[in-house]
Amino acid sequence: MADTLVQFFIDHLGGSVSNNALVFIISLMPILELRGGIIAGYALGMKLLPAFVISYIGNILPIPFILILIEEITKLLKKTPLQASVERMEKRALSKSDQIQKYGYLGLLLFVGVPLPGTGAWTGAFIASLLKLDNRKAFPIIMLGVLVAGIIVSTLSFGLLHAIGIG
Repeated sequence: MADTLVQFFIDHLGGSVSNNALVFIISLMPILELRGGIIAGYALGMKLLPAFVISYIGNILPIPFILILIEEITKLLKKTPLQASVERMEKRALSKSDQIQKYGYLGLLLFVGVPLPGTGAWTGAFIASLLKLDNRKAFPIIMLGVLVAGIIVSTLSFGLLHAIGIG
């Protein structure tokens, strides 16, 4: 799914914005995040370091706002017709929170750092907020998790795929 979304943005924004801006925009988005940005950078023929740095910054930028504001935003949205959707989102996020509840900040690091579907900085920040983790501790842990995920995805995208002749 992420590859399809990345390709959609490349196809629709590719000629309108620079490759750097495109990678940044993709990295800002939930679901795609840094992983999508790095994949886009690879698909666009970018060098690893610029694609990685731009993706990292794009993925990290919204996280403090999520940590600080998500609780108030969800409270507000629960007073609107979106209440059922917000509660489903919370329930879904909490269903993925077992390792964070069990291992605390180490669990948060692993959750964000292992690039699997449904994990990442956005969901990790949302879960950290729902579990009332300290934002001053959660943010650097999420940053480290994004770094780990970036190294893994970069190795796969720029290393392994290149080595076997794809791309």
